[in-house]
Amino acid sequence: MKKLALVLGLALATVTTFAQKSVMVGGAAMYPTKNIVENAVNSKDHTTLVAAVKAAGLVETLSSAGPFTVFAPTNAAFNKLPAGTVETLVKPENKGTLTTILTYHVVSGKMSASDIVAAIKAGNGKATMKTVQGGTLTAKLKGKSVILTDEKGGMSKVTIADVNQSNGVIHVVDTVLMPK
Repeated sequence: MKKLALVLGLALATVTTFAQKSVMVGGAAMYPTKNIVENAVNSKDHTTLVAAVKAAGLVETLSSAGPFTVFAPTNAAFNKLPAGTVETLVKPENKGTLTTILTYHVVSGKMSASDIVAAIKAGNGKATMKTVQGGTLTAKLKGKSVILTDEKGGMSKVTIADVNQSNGVIHVVDTVLMPK
């Protein structure tokens, strides 16, 4: 009986630990055992991003081992773009431009929020990150929030940090970042 209680206790502790590590994004649990794409397709706040990733042919890349740090714009972030922008970008003839914009939101390696904050502090108030696209993002703190500045001077706030994935981490952002 004690063995059964011990096994059940360990099982419950494992389930509890696993549940604590998942984060709710867009009404869906994001599980650290799933990859970036497997989780993102379940977020109702990221349907535009998922459609764009598919249109750009990046599903396989973002499903690979990585690790990646993805700054994931919400649907509301895409809605801030001028009318018709998203519809234009997802057309096959604009795949190159779309890929450039999407890969500008990805940094190689896994950077947690604490890693980013530590880099900001080490950089005397700012940290620059090289994106997969080849450009740079600058991170600063505004109060307790991480603010990213793109190469055009646009700013985006991390609204949900540390959404761990099997192949990296997602930080949800409120504005689409634009390369030069």
